[in-house]
Amino acid sequence: MTLQINRRRFIHQATLSAVVAALPAQALTSGAEEASGRNQYDKSTTAEEVTEGLDLSGRTFAITGANSGLGYETMRVLALRGAHVIGIARTQAKADKACNSIKGHTTPLFLDLNDWGSIVSCADRIRQMKLSLDGLICNAGIMALPELKLSNGVEKQFAVNHLGHFILINQLMPLVLAADQGRFVILSSGLHTNAERGIEFDNLDGSRHYDPWKAYGVSKLANALCSRELARRISSRGATSNSLHPGVVSTGLVKNLPGWQRFGAKHFGWLFMKTIPQGAATSCYVATNPELNSISGSYFEDCNIAVNSTYVGDDAMALKLWEVSESLTSDFLI
Repeated sequence: MTLQINRRRFIHQATLSAVVAALPAQALTSGAEEASGRNQYDKSTTAEEVTEGLDLSGRTFAITGANSGLGYETMRVLALRGAHVIGIARTQAKADKACNSIKGHTTPLFLDLNDWGSIVSCADRIRQMKLSLDGLICNAGIMALPELKLSNGVEKQFAVNHLGHFILINQLMPLVLAADQGRFVILSSGLHTNAERGIEFDNLDGSRHYDPWKAYGVSKLANALCSRELARRISSRGATSNSLHPGVVSTGLVKNLPGWQRFGAKHFGWLFMKTIPQGAATSCYVATNPELNSISGSYFEDCNIAVNSTYVGDDAMALKLWEVSESLTSDFLI
């Protein structure tokens, strides 16, 4: 009986994953569903399957969180298809280890999304390579910190998951725009629906209230809204920006969960979780599929544009988020 209760509690409270996996996700452009239709891919499709037959030789992608989980698999598959991948991790040692462990052309770099100066330094090193970026994949993040922590004056999940990537996007935007068809790929989450009030701009430091899962939801909603506003801003520049829900996957993100929740993910996750190769499929699809050359500002799930929460399509909130983000990070922007 105890095991059954814990399992039920894990499914509902730890990730809301059975529900999230069953729900479609929000499209970020009106009419996007009709424009794209649905393809043959689904939640069981792997990253290798969505890139099968693609030759990515001559293309360069940068990805954060490349040392483990979805980021590592995304890097591995892109390199397998011939791309040059700049694998970014939180330390140089982790980046070196990850890049050295796979076949293909990779360059290891490091940044810490919690250390905004290190983001600028990483971007400087990429600029020194004198290349364009065919894709910037914002993959790294943290999840469900048990207690309120601040970073750079705001709640840490918002600072790391959104603002850190916001700085990197700004720093590397000229390189993506210089590519023939550059793509920004920003990982959000189905748990953005936990942000029941949208982005609470008067509570970015968590001083009014803090809940680990709601704060995570706010940071993931911010990822999706950032992608939407970015898509609007680059709409005439030949580049695209899309966000995505990779699915419910047991990765390093679960490290902050209580022990009983990690136990549940390990032993019962197969009931509703994707494998890492399946979880990386949508990132690889959005980053590389030639049919998406003109699709921008959308939210993807299972390699298809999907529909979910109202806030993901809130243009006014997306614009305000961008402006507030610029104000909070102004010393680190170009």
